[in-house]
Amino acid sequence: MDLQGKRILVTGADGFIGSHLVEALVAQGYQVRAFVHYNSFNRWGWLDDSTDEVKQSIEVVAGDIRDPFFVRHAVQDCSVIFHLAALIAIPYSYLAPHDYVDTNVKGTVNVLQAAKDLAVEKVIHTSTSEVYGTAQFVPITEDHPLQGQSPYSASKISADQMVISFYNAYQLPVCIARPFNTYGPRQSARAVIPTIISQIANGQKNIQLGATSPTRDFNFIADTVAGFIAMAEADTVMGETINLGSNYEVSIGDTAQTIARLLGADITITTDEQRLRPEKSEVNRLWACNQKAQKLLDWRPEYGSIEGFSRGLQQTIQWFTLPENLSSYKSCRYNL
Repeated sequence: MDLQGKRILVTGADGFIGSHLVEALVAQGYQVRAFVHYNSFNRWGWLDDSTDEVKQSIEVVAGDIRDPFFVRHAVQDCSVIFHLAALIAIPYSYLAPHDYVDTNVKGTVNVLQAAKDLAVEKVIHTSTSEVYGTAQFVPITEDHPLQGQSPYSASKISADQMVISFYNAYQLPVCIARPFNTYGPRQSARAVIPTIISQIANGQKNIQLGATSPTRDFNFIADTVAGFIAMAEADTVMGETINLGSNYEVSIGDTAQTIARLLGADITITTDEQRLRPEKSEVNRLWACNQKAQKLLDWRPEYGSIEGFSRGLQQTIQWFTLPENLSSYKSCRYNL
């Protein structure tokens, strides 16, 4: 699918992945409408940190993904939708599960219904590796069973199933991007890599973490964004779900030690009880099989393997340790 000349809507454009995706689309000369969450300060989230060239090149609409009327307004005249708007913090989902249903499930239905009614040519919906729960086999393929081990993951499973239902019932041209643990500059303070970097960069020697034995498949932001764009351009992905992962597994504890080494710090790790998930809710192992992405998208992560992970971490550390960025992260507090 040739994206040139088509208006592209990015929901959640003010967030971590969304802002990087908007910048990449603009860099490739695409016409972008950025859907950001309405606020009375007229702030565009991380898009406020984009270059003037990017900000002048995009159309920004501020609203709420939970409002079907505004969503329809945002979708009007768009040919392609990248749907990223979601609540993503797992700990907060234990406290506010209704919000996750309203935003992640009903918000997705709003996008799908508008796309159907307005004859959108393609919708790329954002899933998450959390829908797999603790791996029953590795590496995890797209056929792995889905397990709702937190209200967050349950809401994303529900949203994914709504996407599939619109494909089956209405032939809506949709596909599902399932990124594994994306990291990089601008990531939320609730994620583990920013948690580790910000604590060390602020001079803390005793690093407060939750469980350190679980493993993750960390995917650098540039690779995730490249995967999203490849899905939009591909003609072979309608109705498909595709993992975007590095095919490299590393524990949280080893990740912390790698970051400490790159920062030249000597650290000890202490378990902070409030950071632990309920026992049956912890996802103990995630490791992506990315063969389907290679086959259908010709996508391969440039930051896979231990060497690529170190390069991605170095770029992430470089951004987080700039004083103007580090000051935005409250390393002394646990972020839900």
